[in-house]
Amino acid sequence: MEEGDSMSFDTFDEGINPGGMRSKNEIRILICYLIKSVKAPVSKELILESLQKDGLANYFEASACFDDLVKNRHITVNDNNKYILTEDGMMIATQLEDSLAYTVKEKAFHCVMMLLEEEKTERENKVEIVKNERGYNVKCSITSEGLTILSLEFYVPDYEQAKLVKKNFRKNPELLYKTTISVLSKQKDLLTDTLKDLEMLS
Repeated sequence: MEEGDSMSFDTFDEGINPGGMRSKNEIRILICYLIKSVKAPVSKELILESLQKDGLANYFEASACFDDLVKNRHITVNDNNKYILTEDGMMIATQLEDSLAYTVKEKAFHCVMMLLEEEKTERENKVEIVKNERGYNVKCSITSEGLTILSLEFYVPDYEQAKLVKKNFRKNPELLYKTTISVLSKQKDLLTDTLKDLEMLS
């Protein structure tokens, strides 16, 4: 990416909302900005999805721009197939981020942090659906730093219910933990608080 490169519109418009990016250089700068802002290695898929959430860039254009940054050694991949900025990439993010609209940076950063949180939730709260002779077993587990905090297995008669259990567990694993602990330990105060949480969901 050379200094003075044009910010002219040179991308496909498909999938881009008003206020989105139509310049390849803008997309490259935003990708570098996001990796810098996250302060941790990230996957290509997560960066591309964050640009798709609010229609900030065309998917194929963003993917091509990402590959350009890798080819030109602005970003590099680590052993876990996650990407980090090189020294040149950090320079781009630092010196050129002000050329991007504040709303674009804000939306993209919000999306990437939300996706990272979803990844963490899925990593720490695992759900497995296993078919059996009479229906399905749904195995739910909550982990933290490699320690299993809670592990439960439910039987449900059909796949639709299995998917519903999975969806609701992923949505609020803490509530399942609080409910289980409050009942098994007979902590009335905790159970009262848990019932209030359940009422708020209804």
